[in-house]
Amino acid sequence: MVPARDESALIERCLAAVGVARHRLHDDHQEVRVVTVVVADACTDDTAELARRAPGVTVVETAGGAVGVARAAGVDRAMRLLAAEGVDESAVWIANTDADSVVPPQWLVAQVALADDGSDVMVGTVRPDFADLSAEQIAAWTARHTPGRPNGHVHGANLGLRASAYRAAGGFDALDLHEDVVLVERLRETDAVVTASDAGEVLTSGRRVGRTRGGYAGYLAFDLLA
Repeated sequence: MVPARDESALIERCLAAVGVARHRLHDDHQEVRVVTVVVADACTDDTAELARRAPGVTVVETAGGAVGVARAAGVDRAMRLLAAEGVDESAVWIANTDADSVVPPQWLVAQVALADDGSDVMVGTVRPDFADLSAEQIAAWTARHTPGRPNGHVHGANLGLRASAYRAAGGFDALDLHEDVVLVERLRETDAVVTASDAGEVLTSGRRVGRTRGGYAGYLAFDLLA
């Protein structure tokens, strides 16, 4: 599931990577049905049109102006599409990323493996696109991140969860910031099995001005670069 607001410059790159991850998953699990939903929320550019050109992508257009609204709408559309095909909700896993991000080929394979091992939630790592950062900024980020030791920070750009756990926790709130963090906090309260993993680390934009008033761009602007 991919929320997007005015992401015409990056949405095609994002969806191409998701497509590769889908094919990689089908190589190992031909029985798995994958639904890709892009929610173009309050867009003023051609994000929705570009997303519709991507193979196997369903586009939802909303005017909520909040990423929590967009994520909830995307999950709802995906669940309805799967239900129409007779897929039971108990068998559904929801994989989330962002339109300014690039998932690795093993992204979905890694999440299926975690689900098979009993995880209800995957809190995945992200790294900024070093092409957007200076040498000093890259060094600062690298000093804080050790490969193989996921820090457990919640990022909507790399978050996976069982649909049943999602429903039990009440889904995404209609927030314009930290909707992902709030949801994972509630998931922990329901005793869901939450696993931090860097097996499918996601590359995300290194921009310092994001589509929300905070988020990862805010971290880069005010924390990493301070």
